[in-house]
Amino acid sequence: MAGDRGHPAYSDISTFLHLPWVFEPAAISTANPDFAIVGAPFDVAVTHRPGARFGPRAIRGASNLTVGSFHHLGFRIKPFDYLSGIDAGDALCPPGDLQRGHDGIRAKLTELLAAAPNCIPMVLGGDHSITYPSAATVADHNDRRVGVVHFDAHADAADESWGVSLSHGTPMRRLIDGGHVAGRNFVQIGLRGYWPPPETLEWMSEKGMRSHFMSEIEERGFDSVLKEAIEQALDGPDMVYLSVDVDVLDPAFAPGTGTPEPGGLDARELLRAVRQICRQVKLAGLDVVEVSPPYDPSGITAEVAHRVVCEAISALAVRRRAGDGPALTPNPSPDSASLAGEGSF
Repeated sequence: MAGDRGHPAYSDISTFLHLPWVFEPAAISTANPDFAIVGAPFDVAVTHRPGARFGPRAIRGASNLTVGSFHHLGFRIKPFDYLSGIDAGDALCPPGDLQRGHDGIRAKLTELLAAAPNCIPMVLGGDHSITYPSAATVADHNDRRVGVVHFDAHADAADESWGVSLSHGTPMRRLIDGGHVAGRNFVQIGLRGYWPPPETLEWMSEKGMRSHFMSEIEERGFDSVLKEAIEQALDGPDMVYLSVDVDVLDPAFAPGTGTPEPGGLDARELLRAVRQICRQVKLAGLDVVEVSPPYDPSGITAEVAHRVVCEAISALAVRRRAGDGPALTPNPSPDSASLAGEGSF
């Protein structure tokens, strides 16, 4: 399903990739999309720099592609030859009310999955607290067993932040304490900096969370760490929810975020990791969070967040082309990514 009417990317209504805007439950059910873009314009839970409420609009507007020309060069695939998608609009997140904002995200995703049970929600944040209502709703849908792969500079597993139990520093604890995801099925990649404190790390260890710090990536290499992380994510669950906080990137690649941490991944590493994960696991849903446009007049943070979603869509299309089974290294063929090596792309 494509929304491209021959318009250049900078014109017409700015849905994600010019996908059709479909938000009524009956229309969603009729469309029966493979994936749906959902905005979560919410930043009431930030502890430092606000502005992520403007993230969904910036990510949608970041594209220089139209649907008709969306061709992944590495995979040699036009994703919309294999997948259908919609932009389902934004959850209702009233300003100044944290609980109503989370409830709005939960209601939006519940409505979406009721109308299209096999649809993959792709949520544009918003601060990282939105992962709590988003991942919980996705994991609880049809009582699925879902693991989480979490890219972030910060563990976001505190019990409270300044006395508040619902903040962008606590969503992972709320998911685990609420029984939505088992701690041992939680895999984190890219942690660094000076937070959280030892007691939070101890709780994470007690719950069996798997955490891969930047120091480990530096010592072992990213490919080795990512391979292990994917194996850990598939240790029990049959589906994975992917959560990408753009501050996993070095601020050189994502300056527009609430809590930047020097020394992170580069954009190429993150996009490659997203491709590999989405090819090798069955994706239940994803979010991209903490894009704060006011701190990045150049727009490169929104651009990389946009490409995270595009890489996920492209990898899902490759799975569909291969029969929606486990990702396999293909035999060389005219439509395989022979120049880039699709099997390890």
